[in-house]
Amino acid sequence: MNSVRRHALTGFAGLALVYLLLPIAVVILFSFNDPVGRFNYTWAGFTLDHWLNPLAVPGLGEAMRASIEIAFLSSLTATLLGTPIALALVRYAFRGRGTTNLFIFLPLTTPEVVLGASLLTLFLNLGVSTGFWTIVLAHIMFNVSFVVVTVRARLVGFDRHLEEAAMDLGANGWTTFTRVTLPLIAPGILAGALLAFALSIDDFVITLFTAGAQTTFPLWVYGASRIGVPPE
Repeated sequence: MNSVRRHALTGFAGLALVYLLLPIAVVILFSFNDPVGRFNYTWAGFTLDHWLNPLAVPGLGEAMRASIEIAFLSSLTATLLGTPIALALVRYAFRGRGTTNLFIFLPLTTPEVVLGASLLTLFLNLGVSTGFWTIVLAHIMFNVSFVVVTVRARLVGFDRHLEEAAMDLGANGWTTFTRVTLPLIAPGILAGALLAFALSIDDFVITLFTAGAQTTFPLWVYGASRIGVPPE
């Protein structure tokens, strides 16, 4: 029975993995396609020409660079803001703690269309021109929530006795934080930063509302899909 259960679980996991990787495999396969016309939806022949200079497609390099810059700035800022917020929520009791929790989780449960439309309305009412920096601000807003949740999960399982032992041995508060607390919660901080980076570089809906004339990689792909996605 255990052998049957193990094989069934292995088979189910394999099917799930195939389901997740199949779209990526199709994209890679069609990057070697030699399509007839603009649309790269039907296999017409094998070629390596598209891999000679994949960034030669007009606008693609600029869009990818903008997406990477936005993701880096927003994830870095969200990590610097979200880590102390998570520490405060876990370690300290203060007035407004429940309200702060509500505002932290609100972006996680609000549809992106609503967030994007709200941010666009805010920027227009403030007279702010949409573009690169409005995208960064919008991404920081929802990325902070993900960083807080990730770091907070790491802090909940943190053994406070390690900090007490460090202080008993003569370490002050700052030394204890930098030499004990920070290294132990670093995996949670790194996970939050990587999650924020991935969400930012992949975001389409909120970016569409706040981009103005700025083009990011998801927006470029969406625009290209309407006229024919090149194999590159």
